[in-house]
Amino acid sequence: MTEQSRDPGAHLRSPATQAVLRIQGRIVAAARECLRDAGFTELLLPVIGPVTDPGGRGSKQVDVDFYGHRYKLMTSAILYKQAALLGFERIFTVAPNVRLEPLETRDTGRHLVEFHQIDVEAAGASREELMTVAETVVRHAVSAVVRDAAADLALLGRDPAAFVELLAQPFDRLTHTDAVADLRRFGHDQNPDAELDWAGEALLSGKAGRPFFVTGYPKGARGFYDREDEDEPGRLRNFDLIAPEAFGELVSGGEREHDYARIVTRMRETAENPAKYGWYLDLVRQGIPASAGFGLGLERLTRYVAGLDEVWQASAFPKLAGVVSP
Repeated sequence: MTEQSRDPGAHLRSPATQAVLRIQGRIVAAARECLRDAGFTELLLPVIGPVTDPGGRGSKQVDVDFYGHRYKLMTSAILYKQAALLGFERIFTVAPNVRLEPLETRDTGRHLVEFHQIDVEAAGASREELMTVAETVVRHAVSAVVRDAAADLALLGRDPAAFVELLAQPFDRLTHTDAVADLRRFGHDQNPDAELDWAGEALLSGKAGRPFFVTGYPKGARGFYDREDEDEPGRLRNFDLIAPEAFGELVSGGEREHDYARIVTRMRETAENPAKYGWYLDLVRQGIPASAGFGLGLERLTRYVAGLDEVWQASAFPKLAGVVSP
């Protein structure tokens, strides 16, 4: 973090910022092209609602007064994505998200309080199918930037050779169990019953030559909406996509729970009050489709493609934990 992150004029006048934001625009356009060609419909989903994704890792929600009712700014579009499948089989949105991240995230280089996701959901899809969609979108976006934004990459000192493996070979896949074993072999004491911690994720990321998937996180590590694996109880049918070069997580997704009784049970297991989720549970009770989906962090992908030190450099008006800014 530098003073430039607090000065919107200096930030926006910077030729480097302008190059980054042009690259980001090409990423969004390429993702839209790719998803539309795959039969996805773009929807504009709400940015406020009576409830949102409960989140995790210490982040907090933002309350707003909606005519005397307490509403939330969206931390993710997951609940509305599932509901949208009542009208469309395959949808995506470019969604703003707000999470009051813990102060210690300010110096990780990869956390913003306000950020955007390319959010995707498909009825009747499996985890593996959505992993393929995520890989295709990332590869298509990177290819578009390498082809169309060579001058901007050059201005930033980002060598397109960094993407040779990404563009030429399928992304690797490993289970959470294998990732934990690798980290312990590297001397990192990763908790096997939790998400990969930030240091562990960066360690694995730094040793990779191209993006890779981690699948099957333990049940207690994620929200109530990720479906438990019937063949491996205690494991979820979910995934993360991790970038190489120590850039860390780009995508998080998985198969969704859609059975009313199981969702309520999972809510209670994660200390969530089902009564808060009235509109959502009403739709679930009526019947929502089985689905799978993911959220791709736009600023994080931009940071990786542009080779930036900090994720705030990939935002026109960055907001970091605890930093008062426009």
